[in-house]
Amino acid sequence: MPLTPIRIGEAFEPVPKYRSYLYAYLVLIVVIFVLPWLVPILFGAPGIVTAITGILVLGIILFILYWVPLYYRSITYRLTITEITWQRGVWFRQTGIVPYNRITNVDIAQGPLMRSFAFSSLHIQTAGYSGQARAEIVLNGIEDAGALQEKIMGFVRSARPVAVEGEPEMPPTAEGAILEELRAIRRLLEERMKN
Repeated sequence: MPLTPIRIGEAFEPVPKYRSYLYAYLVLIVVIFVLPWLVPILFGAPGIVTAITGILVLGIILFILYWVPLYYRSITYRLTITEITWQRGVWFRQTGIVPYNRITNVDIAQGPLMRSFAFSSLHIQTAGYSGQARAEIVLNGIEDAGALQEKIMGFVRSARPVAVEGEPEMPPTAEGAILEELRAIRRLLEERMKN
C-alpha cells in the first residue's frame, strides 16, 4: 500500500497503527506490572478486598480503553514553509509551534514494539532544548520517518538560524516548498512504477 505523502500546509495525524500500538502498550503494562500483584490479591485476600481491587483495576483499564481512541483523534501535526505545528490532548489541549530556524536535531526513534507495528517517532530538538535529554516535539506514529526527516531538514537547511547576526531573517521560499512537493510526487510515481 503506497504511503500518503505529507503535504505542506495540510494537517496530518499518526498512522492508524499508532492506536493499536497504544492498546498493545496497555496490554504489556497490565501483564508486566499489574498482574504480578493483582493475581495474589484476587486469590489470597478476603472477599471485600478482592472485589474492591478487581473493580478498581477493571475501572482503570476500561477508562484507558475509552481514552485511547479519543487521544488518537486529538493528535494533529502540520508542516508549513516556516514551521511545524502540533496539537494533542483529550481534556487538556496542548499546542505548539516550532520554527525551522530553531531546530537543531531531528532524530528517528523506533523501539521493538514500534518496529513490530512498522512506524517510528521523530524527536525534534530546538536551540533552547538541545541541552536537555528530551525533545521539544515528538511526532508519534510516522510511517515513513526518513522521508519526513528529510523534508523537515530541507526546511531547516534553507532557514536562516536564529543565532546569526546581521541581516534580518528571511523565511524559506515558496519555491523550496514546491520543489519538496515535486520530489514527493516523483517518489510516489517511482514507487507505483516499481509495483
